[in-house]
Amino acid sequence: MSDSIIIIPTYNEKENIELIIRRVLGLAEGFDVVIIDDGSPDGTASIVKHLQETYPDRLFLVEREGKQGLGTAYICGFKWALARGYSFVFEMDADFSHNPNDLPLLYAACKDEGADVAIGSRYCNGVNVVNWPLGRILMSYFASVYVRFVTGMSVHDTTAGFVAYRREVLETIDLDHIHFKGYAFQIEMKFTAYKYGFALREAPIIFVNRVLGVSKMNTSIFGEALLGVIQLKWWSFFRSYKR
Repeated sequence: MSDSIIIIPTYNEKENIELIIRRVLGLAEGFDVVIIDDGSPDGTASIVKHLQETYPDRLFLVEREGKQGLGTAYICGFKWALARGYSFVFEMDADFSHNPNDLPLLYAACKDEGADVAIGSRYCNGVNVVNWPLGRILMSYFASVYVRFVTGMSVHDTTAGFVAYRREVLETIDLDHIHFKGYAFQIEMKFTAYKYGFALREAPIIFVNRVLGVSKMNTSIFGEALLGVIQLKWWSFFRSYKR
Protein backbone atom coordinates (compact mmCIF):
# COMPACT_ATOMS: atom_id res chain seq x y z
CA MET A 1 0.00 0.00 0.00
CA SER A 2 1.22 3.48 -0.89
CA ASP A 3 1.46 6.28 1.68
CA SER A 4 -0.40 8.56 -0.77
CA ILE A 5 -3.85 8.51 -2.36
CA ILE A 6 -5.12 10.66 -5.23
CA ILE A 7 -8.84 11.50 -4.97
CA ILE A 8 -10.47 12.08 -8.37
CA PRO A 9 -14.18 13.03 -8.33
CA THR A 10 -16.06 12.18 -11.52
CA TYR A 11 -19.32 12.95 -13.23
CA ASN A 12 -19.51 11.95 -16.91
CA GLU A 13 -15.78 11.63 -17.54
CA LYS A 14 -15.72 8.59 -19.83
CA GLU A 15 -13.48 10.41 -22.33
CA ASN A 16 -10.77 11.06 -19.74
CA ILE A 17 -11.01 8.56 -16.92
CA GLU A 18 -8.96 5.65 -18.32
CA LEU A 19 -6.20 7.93 -19.56
CA ILE A 20 -5.88 9.87 -16.30
CA ILE A 21 -5.86 6.70 -14.20
CA ARG A 22 -3.16 5.06 -16.31
CA ARG A 23 -1.04 8.23 -16.22
CA VAL A 24 -1.26 8.60 -12.43
CA LEU A 25 -0.68 4.93 -11.71
CA GLY A 26 2.27 4.95 -14.12
CA LEU A 27 4.23 7.45 -12.04
CA ALA A 28 7.34 6.19 -10.27
CA GLU A 29 6.11 7.40 -6.86
CA GLY A 30 3.51 4.64 -6.75
CA PHE A 31 0.43 6.66 -5.80
CA ASP A 32 -2.91 4.93 -5.22
CA VAL A 33 -6.12 6.34 -6.74
CA VAL A 34 -9.70 6.47 -5.50
CA ILE A 35 -12.47 7.58 -7.86
CA ILE A 36 -15.54 9.17 -6.27
CA ASP A 37 -18.22 8.83 -8.93
CA ASP A 38 -21.57 10.59 -8.58
CA GLY A 39 -23.69 8.14 -10.56
CA SER A 40 -22.31 9.13 -13.97
CA PRO A 41 -24.89 8.06 -16.57
CA ASP A 42 -22.17 7.83 -19.25
CA GLY A 43 -20.60 4.68 -17.74
CA THR A 44 -17.55 6.25 -16.09
CA ALA A 45 -17.79 3.84 -13.15
CA SER A 46 -17.90 0.83 -15.46
CA ILE A 47 -14.62 1.89 -17.04
CA VAL A 48 -13.06 2.20 -13.58
CA LYS A 49 -14.31 -1.25 -12.58
CA HIS A 50 -12.74 -2.73 -15.69
CA LEU A 51 -9.41 -1.06 -14.87
CA GLN A 52 -9.53 -2.43 -11.33
CA GLU A 53 -8.78 -5.83 -12.85
CA THR A 54 -5.42 -4.39 -13.97
CA TYR A 55 -4.74 -2.43 -10.77
CA PRO A 56 -6.53 -4.46 -8.05
CA ASP A 57 -4.49 -3.11 -5.12
CA ARG A 58 -4.05 0.51 -6.27
CA LEU A 59 -7.32 1.62 -7.86
CA PHE A 60 -10.48 2.04 -5.80
CA LEU A 61 -14.01 3.20 -6.56
CA VAL A 62 -16.69 4.80 -4.41
CA GLU A 63 -20.06 5.11 -6.15
CA ARG A 64 -22.59 7.66 -4.92
CA GLU A 65 -26.15 8.22 -6.05
CA GLY A 66 -26.78 11.39 -8.01
CA LYS A 67 -24.72 14.53 -8.47
CA GLN A 68 -24.00 15.69 -4.91
CA GLY A 69 -21.35 18.34 -5.50
CA LEU A 70 -17.57 18.57 -5.70
CA GLY A 71 -17.08 19.45 -2.05
CA THR A 72 -19.05 16.49 -0.73
CA ALA A 73 -17.15 14.19 -3.12
CA TYR A 74 -13.83 15.34 -1.66
CA ILE A 75 -15.12 15.06 1.91
CA CYS A 76 -16.18 11.51 1.11
CA GLY A 77 -12.72 10.83 -0.33
CA PHE A 78 -10.95 12.40 2.65
CA LYS A 79 -12.83 10.21 5.11
CA TRP A 80 -12.21 7.13 2.97
CA ALA A 81 -8.47 7.87 2.84
CA LEU A 82 -8.14 8.63 6.56
CA ALA A 83 -9.91 5.38 7.45
CA ARG A 84 -7.30 3.48 5.44
CA GLY A 85 -4.24 5.12 6.95
CA TYR A 86 -2.88 7.21 4.08
CA SER A 87 -0.34 9.85 5.12
CA PHE A 88 -0.80 12.18 2.13
CA VAL A 89 -4.12 12.87 0.43
CA PHE A 90 -4.44 14.67 -2.92
CA GLU A 91 -7.22 16.44 -4.79
CA MET A 92 -7.10 16.26 -8.58
CA ASP A 93 -9.42 16.79 -11.56
CA ALA A 94 -10.13 14.00 -14.03
CA ASP A 95 -9.89 16.14 -17.17
CA PHE A 96 -6.09 16.68 -17.42
CA SER A 97 -6.35 20.34 -16.43
CA HIS A 98 -4.00 19.14 -13.68
CA ASN A 99 -0.94 17.45 -15.14
CA PRO A 100 -0.23 14.09 -13.42
CA ASN A 101 3.49 14.83 -13.84
CA ASP A 102 3.09 17.64 -11.28
CA LEU A 103 1.92 15.27 -8.54
CA PRO A 104 5.52 14.53 -7.42
CA LEU A 105 6.06 18.29 -6.88
CA LEU A 106 3.18 18.45 -4.41
CA TYR A 107 4.25 15.19 -2.79
CA ALA A 108 7.80 16.46 -2.26
CA ALA A 109 6.51 19.76 -0.85
CA CYS A 110 4.64 17.88 1.89
CA LYS A 111 6.95 14.93 2.48
CA ASP A 112 10.35 16.66 2.24
CA GLU A 113 9.88 20.44 2.37
CA GLY A 114 7.70 20.99 5.42
CA ALA A 115 4.37 21.88 3.82
CA ASP A 116 1.19 20.71 5.51
CA VAL A 117 -0.87 21.77 2.49
CA ALA A 118 0.76 21.93 -0.95
CA ILE A 119 -1.12 23.85 -3.64
CA GLY A 120 -0.61 23.47 -7.38
CA SER A 121 -0.80 27.17 -8.19
CA ARG A 122 -1.74 28.87 -11.44
CA TYR A 123 -0.85 32.33 -10.16
CA CYS A 124 2.20 32.20 -7.86
CA ASN A 125 4.54 32.69 -10.82
CA GLY A 126 2.59 34.92 -13.20
CA VAL A 127 -0.58 33.58 -14.85
CA ASN A 128 -0.09 30.02 -16.09
CA VAL A 129 -3.39 29.07 -17.71
CA VAL A 130 -3.77 27.61 -21.20
CA ASN A 131 -6.90 27.65 -23.41
CA TRP A 132 -9.14 29.66 -21.10
CA PRO A 133 -11.01 32.69 -22.46
CA LEU A 134 -9.54 35.96 -21.19
CA GLY A 135 -12.71 36.77 -19.24
CA ARG A 136 -12.51 33.52 -17.29
CA ILE A 137 -8.81 34.03 -16.53
CA LEU A 138 -9.49 37.52 -15.22
CA MET A 139 -12.45 36.33 -13.15
CA SER A 140 -10.44 33.52 -11.58
CA TYR A 141 -7.33 35.63 -10.97
CA PHE A 142 -9.13 38.55 -9.38
CA ALA A 143 -11.30 36.17 -7.35
CA SER A 144 -8.09 34.92 -5.74
CA VAL A 145 -6.88 38.49 -5.17
CA TYR A 146 -10.20 39.26 -3.48
CA VAL A 147 -10.00 36.14 -1.30
CA ARG A 148 -6.44 36.99 -0.26
CA PHE A 149 -7.53 40.48 0.73
CA VAL A 150 -10.52 39.33 2.79
CA THR A 151 -8.94 36.31 4.49
CA GLY A 152 -5.37 37.46 4.97
CA MET A 153 -3.96 34.27 3.46
CA SER A 154 -0.73 34.72 1.51
CA VAL A 155 -1.92 32.22 -1.13
CA HIS A 156 -2.02 33.40 -4.74
CA ASP A 157 -4.32 30.64 -6.04
CA THR A 158 -6.95 30.35 -3.32
CA THR A 159 -9.46 28.54 -5.55
CA ALA A 160 -6.98 25.91 -6.78
CA GLY A 161 -8.29 22.36 -6.90
CA PHE A 162 -4.91 20.62 -7.24
CA VAL A 163 -3.89 20.16 -3.61
CA ALA A 164 -2.01 17.76 -1.32
CA TYR A 165 -2.75 17.47 2.41
CA ARG A 166 -0.87 15.83 5.22
CA ARG A 167 -3.31 13.56 7.04
CA GLU A 168 -2.88 15.66 10.22
CA VAL A 169 -4.61 18.56 8.46
CA LEU A 170 -7.65 16.50 7.52
CA GLU A 171 -7.78 14.94 10.99
CA THR A 172 -7.77 18.40 12.59
CA ILE A 173 -10.43 19.99 10.39
CA ASP A 174 -13.99 18.99 11.28
CA LEU A 175 -14.92 17.68 7.86
CA ASP A 176 -18.59 17.35 8.81
CA HIS A 177 -18.75 21.12 9.30
CA ILE A 178 -17.27 22.21 5.99
CA HIS A 179 -20.13 24.32 4.63
CA PHE A 180 -19.58 24.77 0.91
CA LYS A 181 -20.02 22.25 -1.88
CA GLY A 182 -18.88 24.16 -4.98
CA TYR A 183 -16.06 26.53 -5.83
CA ALA A 184 -15.99 27.99 -2.31
CA PHE A 185 -15.15 24.54 -0.91
CA GLN A 186 -11.56 24.97 -2.06
CA ILE A 187 -11.31 28.34 -0.34
CA GLU A 188 -12.88 27.03 2.86
CA MET A 189 -10.45 24.13 3.14
CA LYS A 190 -7.40 26.36 2.65
CA PHE A 191 -8.70 29.07 4.97
CA THR A 192 -9.52 26.57 7.72
CA ALA A 193 -6.06 24.98 7.45
CA TYR A 194 -4.51 28.46 7.55
CA LYS A 195 -6.48 29.42 10.67
CA TYR A 196 -5.30 26.27 12.41
CA GLY A 197 -1.73 27.35 11.75
CA PHE A 198 -0.78 24.74 9.18
CA ALA A 199 1.92 25.60 6.64
CA LEU A 200 0.49 26.28 3.17
CA ARG A 201 2.95 26.24 0.25
CA GLU A 202 2.38 26.88 -3.44
CA ALA A 203 4.13 25.09 -6.31
CA PRO A 204 3.82 26.64 -9.78
CA ILE A 205 1.94 24.55 -12.34
CA ILE A 206 0.54 25.12 -15.81
CA PHE A 207 -3.24 24.69 -15.85
CA VAL A 208 -4.63 23.48 -19.19
CA ASN A 209 -8.35 23.72 -19.95
CA ARG A 210 -9.98 20.39 -20.69
CA VAL A 211 -9.89 19.09 -24.25
CA LEU A 212 -12.33 16.19 -23.85
CA GLY A 213 -15.68 16.16 -22.06
CA VAL A 214 -17.81 19.03 -20.76
CA SER A 215 -16.80 21.56 -18.09
CA LYS A 216 -18.90 21.59 -14.90
CA MET A 217 -18.00 25.24 -14.14
CA ASN A 218 -20.63 27.99 -14.19
CA THR A 219 -21.04 31.57 -12.97
CA SER A 220 -23.16 30.55 -9.97
CA ILE A 221 -20.15 28.65 -8.60
CA PHE A 222 -18.11 31.86 -8.73
CA GLY A 223 -20.97 33.67 -6.99
CA GLU A 224 -20.89 31.17 -4.15
CA ALA A 225 -17.19 31.79 -3.74
CA LEU A 226 -17.48 35.59 -3.62
CA LEU A 227 -20.22 35.60 -1.00
CA GLY A 228 -18.81 32.60 0.81
CA VAL A 229 -15.53 34.37 1.58
CA ILE A 230 -17.36 37.01 3.61
CA GLN A 231 -19.21 34.27 5.49
CA LEU A 232 -15.99 32.38 6.19
CA LYS A 233 -14.29 35.48 7.57
CA TRP A 234 -17.32 36.31 9.74
CA TRP A 235 -17.64 32.76 11.10
CA SER A 236 -13.93 32.73 11.94
CA PHE A 237 -14.46 35.43 14.57
CA PHE A 238 -16.60 33.03 16.59
CA ARG A 239 -14.53 29.84 16.25
CA SER A 240 -11.60 28.44 18.16
CA TYR A 241 -8.74 27.09 16.06
CA LYS A 242 -6.75 25.36 18.79
CA ARG A 243 -5.14 22.02 17.99
